[in-house]
Amino acid sequence: MAFNFGGAATNPATGLAAPGFGTTTTAAAPAGFGGFGTTTTGAFGGFGTTTTSAAAPGSTFSFATPASTTGGLFGNTQNKGFGFSSGLGTGTTAAAGFGTSLGTTLGGGFGGFNIQPQQQQQANALSAPTLLGDERDAILAKWNQLQAFWGTGKGYFNNQLPPVDFTQENPFCRFKAVGYSCIPGSKDEDGLVVLAFNKKEADVRSQQQQLVESLHKVLGGNQTLTVNVEGVKALPDDQTEVVIYVVERSPNGTSKRIPATTLYSYVEQANTKAQLTQLAVFMSVTRTELSPAQLKQLLANAPAGVDPIIWEQAKVDNPDADKLIPVPMVGFKELLRRLKIQDQMTKQHQSRVDIISNDISELQKNQATTVAKIAQYKRKLMDLSHRVLQVLIKQEIQRKSGYAIQVDEEHLRVQLDTIQCELNAPTQFKGRLNELMSQIRMQNHFGAVRSEERYSVDGDLLREIRQHLKQQQEGLSQLISVIKDDVEDIKLIEHGLLDRLG
Repeated sequence: MAFNFGGAATNPATGLAAPGFGTTTTAAAPAGFGGFGTTTTGAFGGFGTTTTSAAAPGSTFSFATPASTTGGLFGNTQNKGFGFSSGLGTGTTAAAGFGTSLGTTLGGGFGGFNIQPQQQQQANALSAPTLLGDERDAILAKWNQLQAFWGTGKGYFNNQLPPVDFTQENPFCRFKAVGYSCIPGSKDEDGLVVLAFNKKEADVRSQQQQLVESLHKVLGGNQTLTVNVEGVKALPDDQTEVVIYVVERSPNGTSKRIPATTLYSYVEQANTKAQLTQLAVFMSVTRTELSPAQLKQLLANAPAGVDPIIWEQAKVDNPDADKLIPVPMVGFKELLRRLKIQDQMTKQHQSRVDIISNDISELQKNQATTVAKIAQYKRKLMDLSHRVLQVLIKQEIQRKSGYAIQVDEEHLRVQLDTIQCELNAPTQFKGRLNELMSQIRMQNHFGAVRSEERYSVDGDLLREIRQHLKQQQEGLSQLISVIKDDVEDIKLIEHGLLDRLG
């Protein structure tokens, strides 16, 4: 029997929830596993094609997969936790709790349970014990009911029959709920087997190479086999999950993975399991998907001790029927285990979110640095373009030295003279600029003279004046810049003409 971390354990034969970490896996061990060579016989000696019994329904949950929840920790189920609001108790009398005739009231009093023959003794112990034959039997019935509610103890009901054992799997135990676990998507051909170690994740990662070599020796040390680690993940209580698969190389150079069921059957052999225990392995389980028939069978039959009505409601409330499957949770230990797994996965998700956040911040810094560099390179490109233009001008002047002025050059000189005259005209840009500058100086002078006068200006009007002056100042700045550029160009042209004429 193997357990996992993905859901409550279920025994396919009895339907009882098994203790441990999840669903059981049943696979027939090979008759004679002397090695891992390929064979098709019944008593095969290797990891070749083998014939194993079908895995039990629910045998493929990954013990690293936490319960995916909607609404609460264990999903939106009929029984939200370990409360007393549904199932048991309805239709019973208030004085005796279970009623005085439990055998006739179970149909309505306990969520529709159909009493099976093996449950008849429990029902007699709860409703009508005949141990003492007087009114003390009623007190004994209440005591048995309390034990059944809690899920522990022995119920004495008849001198001729042995007492019944009340476990948490009995249908009257109140500490039950239904949650959801993820259905693994790996196939048997992927060969994934999960090993749980009683070691911290850091220790396992630091000794991963030694661990692979040790597992290779445990599996027989065959040189044609290679043990590979698919992943390492931390589990609660300083435990670690290691997912492995084994690759077998054939003499012709091809290789294939050993099926998960075959590898698991070998790992579960007594001698192999003892060697793995020395490596601090306390659990092994396959990670394979459920077939449609297995999934249908698992959902069709409610686990032992779980109200069929609650089970049906859990299937209806399943937030994602394609990825999640309902699993029973019995007892506080199972609740605590799932809570620890949920907390562990939350920490891992938060750690991953923090890493992504740091990466985003780093990328944003790099992006801002890149934008600044691009702007710097643009300015540098413009400066280099101006320098190249100046070099071309000097080169052209040098090349034309000694030649007479051509017609197109003369036309260009005339145009430049015309532009210079327009700029220097009193009514043009330069004259207007001088006029504006003189007016500004006068305004500054009058403002200094009248600074002692007291007057008030409307706020809106003052804002309009400021806006207007700001626009005028910007226009003047642009105009001055254009004139300076034109003057520089004219000086350059004059200098070139003088050099040529000289």
